[in-house]
Amino acid sequence: MPKLSVIISCYFNEENIPSTVNELMETEKLFPSDVEFEYVMIDDGSKDNTLGELKKFKALYPSNVKIVKLSGNFGSYNAILAGMKQATGDCNVVIAADLQDPPSLMFKMYEYWLKGIKLVVANRENREDAFFSRLLANQYQKLIKRFALPNLPDGGFDYCLFDKQLREQVVEMQEKNTNSLYLLAWLNYDFVAIPYTRKKRVHGKSKWTMNKRIKLFIDSFVSFSYFPLRAITFGGLLLGMIAMIYSVVIVCGKIFGLINVEGWTTMMVVFLVVSAFQMISIGIIGEYLWRNLEASRKRPSYVIDEII
Repeated sequence: MPKLSVIISCYFNEENIPSTVNELMETEKLFPSDVEFEYVMIDDGSKDNTLGELKKFKALYPSNVKIVKLSGNFGSYNAILAGMKQATGDCNVVIAADLQDPPSLMFKMYEYWLKGIKLVVANRENREDAFFSRLLANQYQKLIKRFALPNLPDGGFDYCLFDKQLREQVVEMQEKNTNSLYLLAWLNYDFVAIPYTRKKRVHGKSKWTMNKRIKLFIDSFVSFSYFPLRAITFGGLLLGMIAMIYSVVIVCGKIFGLINVEGWTTMMVVFLVVSAFQMISIGIIGEYLWRNLEASRKRPSYVIDEII
């Protein structure tokens, strides 16, 4: 009897959970009767009644639902890692709690898994989000695909099905400050991508703030790419070449009497450009060093308060 673990990270989702539960139950009907379902619901430090709604779900299906309550808000990707560690299925699905991703697509993903495909991703072909949010997300995915993970499907993914072998490999890595789902792509297994349109959120308001978006952007680059460090190297070489050429021009001008008075404006421009480059370089190197420090501390990526 195959077992399917559905991993859902919840953060301020009390309004979404009843509808999500109904959709999940309807999706179960698409599967053969011999498929066993396990729902691993992670409460990522919600301050509303999310935990209460999850307990109602647990009461309805006591043998199929496992609730993982974290001690605080550790971020959705750390919450997903916590869910992966608690999941016991032969294959696993990660889906959001807000119904922007269609649960019914899960069955098509499962069929690919039966054919031996260990990773099936649903890539966002289009979005019904607000223009600014859509623009930021699309640019983020393009940059990650260009400079970090070239095997990513267009539009990226947050909704995916993967074999227990991949789940165990990601959990074993124990990586911090990373996109845990993109670790699945980093493993470099062949995968199938199913395009879909991400729906507009109906219930509740997203807690995906600008600070969280920026952190994800930085974490993704630092975790999967050395491009920022390489950019510093090339930028330093370019500035060095410009400085050498400019130095030759100044010396020649001085020798032939073409420069009578030193230019304060030119000096300040050069000083500001070089200083800005140095500060940006120090910041990028600092991001890498900080993550090395985080890894060396051996602190967990999340803390579990209780498992129900």
